[in-house]
Amino acid sequence: MAQAPGTRPTGAPRAQRRSRVVPIQTLPNHRLVAVYLLLSLGLGGLAVRLAWLQVVDTRNLQTKARAIQTQSERPLGKRRTIVDRAGRLVALDEERFTLWAHPRYFNFPGDDPQKVRRPEEVAARLAVVLAVPADSLLETMAGRRSGVKLRSDIDPETAARIGRLGISGLDLEAYPQRIYPQGSLFANVVGFLNLERVPQAGLEQSQDRDLKRQETTVSMRRGADGTPLPEGLSAGSLYGDDLRLQLTLDARLQQVAQQALANQVKKWSAKRAAALVMDVRNGEMLALASYPSYDPNRFWQASPALFREWSVQDLYEPGSTFKPINLAIALQEKGIDPKGTVHDSGQLSIGGWPIFNANRQGNGVIDFPTVLEVSSNVGMVNAMATIKRDRFWHWLRTIGIDTRPDTDLPGAVAGELKPRNVFTGHAIEPAVAAFGQGFSLTPLKLVQLHAMLANGGRLVSPHITRGMRSGDALAPAPRASGLQVLDPQVTRTVMGWMETVVTNSASLGIRVPGYRIGGKTGTAQKAERGVYIPGALITSFVGHLPIDDPRYVVLVVVDEPKGGNAYGSTVAAPVARQIIDALLVLESIPPSRPAELGAAKPPR
Repeated sequence: MAQAPGTRPTGAPRAQRRSRVVPIQTLPNHRLVAVYLLLSLGLGGLAVRLAWLQVVDTRNLQTKARAIQTQSERPLGKRRTIVDRAGRLVALDEERFTLWAHPRYFNFPGDDPQKVRRPEEVAARLAVVLAVPADSLLETMAGRRSGVKLRSDIDPETAARIGRLGISGLDLEAYPQRIYPQGSLFANVVGFLNLERVPQAGLEQSQDRDLKRQETTVSMRRGADGTPLPEGLSAGSLYGDDLRLQLTLDARLQQVAQQALANQVKKWSAKRAAALVMDVRNGEMLALASYPSYDPNRFWQASPALFREWSVQDLYEPGSTFKPINLAIALQEKGIDPKGTVHDSGQLSIGGWPIFNANRQGNGVIDFPTVLEVSSNVGMVNAMATIKRDRFWHWLRTIGIDTRPDTDLPGAVAGELKPRNVFTGHAIEPAVAAFGQGFSLTPLKLVQLHAMLANGGRLVSPHITRGMRSGDALAPAPRASGLQVLDPQVTRTVMGWMETVVTNSASLGIRVPGYRIGGKTGTAQKAERGVYIPGALITSFVGHLPIDDPRYVVLVVVDEPKGGNAYGSTVAAPVARQIIDALLVLESIPPSRPAELGAAKPPR
């Protein structure tokens, strides 16, 4: 029978079929030894390496492990809160959020982990929470797969609602935002932060180091599942201070002052105005208002010229409001007698320069209270002529006319005073200085000098902060301080003269039944770079209260009011009266003459 090709004959012997099995051969001993040595060397190397890692290289491995296990939380850069003297919020940091979208990872709760939702579905849910059209959200995300900034300035409540949606692919990035609850009320002294949180003006800039909250980068160890490990936190790493910067300013009085200034600036079409209230005992400022102002929450809408407080940084000639200070100098030098008189002819000539009273009329022989009451320029020139020019200049230097005030107010500047040789070598210089012209200072400096008259001759440092306080605690008012410059009897005499100005001038409108108040008006020509501007005036009024126990000085300055009847008595004094009325109530100042107060009440 024929056999199919490729097949083995069935009848082939068994031995022939086993011929393909490879026979086992005995290996040489040297090959076994080689393999054994190779394995021994490998195990030995592993043992040495393990010993090296566990004993020698331990610190390096621990460092690498810590780097993998540790998460660093960088501080947000929060700032401390600012409050007024009563704890009312002036500036604070609030948490805000930026919403980022990553469309490539959109997924709803309960979805298959691999499922990716369409942007339209996410936009529909977000639109309800953000209160914005879904189309605008879709337009923002169009064609982008990740890192889409949908919204910023999201408040914590809205952020929590977004978080409760549970949508994967949405990230909320927290950041602090500086808020000024009082709006423009304290903008002139507090300043603001720009969009990069860099301080640009006021206390935010000058107190930047103190306002930065105590924050450090927190390094936290985590387990394999991300659980924080307590042993990874060092002592104090989670500490956060609750300090607040407390001001001396009173928000209520500041509001009264700013509103009164705004009304008067508009009424008289003035360029600007400022009002300052100081506690004469310790130099605390209760109000420092100016108009026009700006909203620090929207600083980009304001002119940069408003970012500086002009009552602290701009110089002007004080005019008649400086006359009481000059009379105190004359009394201190014993150039005039408290009960003496002076002759006022209405005009005189000094070194060929004519000097007039404001009304160009003489008042004859008058005493010094009358000199202040009628604001006699000629009378002041004759009174100060009793003092040697060198001594007059020396006193102007002593009280710090050309020295920067010791203050925490940002940007405070020194005034300008003629050099000694010029002042003493030209008779016209001490003559015009007698009625407050020929030199310049800031309204802040003038308040400081009038506080010196009120507190018995002590030169106090004007300031607007009481320092840092913890929690809700408030700092008490500091004790009386200051360098003694004038004799207390001298200042009491001048204060009495200033009281007659208010008492004998009903038209001034400063008299308050039951209270003893002193004051002085000022209407001065405005100078710029040593040249007087035709028709430009600076009107002012300074008041003291109560005269029997002086506590406060009020100064109002209105720059360039327009009109034929623009004087300190008509422009500045009405603002001062509103501030004084508020001050009497807010500070609970008792009346000096209760009987007079009772008689002034209207009958029922």
